[in-house]
Amino acid sequence: MTFLFYLAMFFLLLNAFTIAQSLIQDSCKKAADKNPKIHYNFCVKSLEENPQSKTARSLDRLVMLSTKNAVSKTTSMKGIVDKILKENRFEMYSEKPLRDCLELYSDATNSLKEALTIIKSRDYKTANVVISAAMGAPPSCEIGFKEGKEPLKSPFTKDNDVLFKLILIPFAFTNMLK
Repeated sequence: MTFLFYLAMFFLLLNAFTIAQSLIQDSCKKAADKNPKIHYNFCVKSLEENPQSKTARSLDRLVMLSTKNAVSKTTSMKGIVDKILKENRFEMYSEKPLRDCLELYSDATNSLKEALTIIKSRDYKTANVVISAAMGAPPSCEIGFKEGKEPLKSPFTKDNDVLFKLILIPFAFTNMLK
């Protein structure tokens, strides 16, 4: 009897994981079809890497999870820049763009955290606007390194590309819900 119980539980969990995987793939496909800046494979991978996504049953939940992924990355970027500044590990002309990036990542983190609160209330239109404010951080950080007395190579180009893509996912998903 217990064997049958465990077998039934196994199939229920397997079904839940299959539903979540299908939801992720379908949602990322729709988002990529509507927005050419969304990379389908990146969208799917970033969501599937989050263990909480395995039980997602709605686009609402994917909006929450993808926003949390973006918060995590902006927080990480903020920590990296802060560490570079505290350890004085930067070139002579790069302190200003580093400080600008730190502020941009801080603002983006705050915007995304605010969006999480708004998402909980299911106000996707407002959440979309707040998320869009965070989207400016990665490109603005990159521009800051190019505008100084001596244009510099940003040490964050790859990370900013990933961050932009991560922020773009909940932006696209909230567009689908509003």
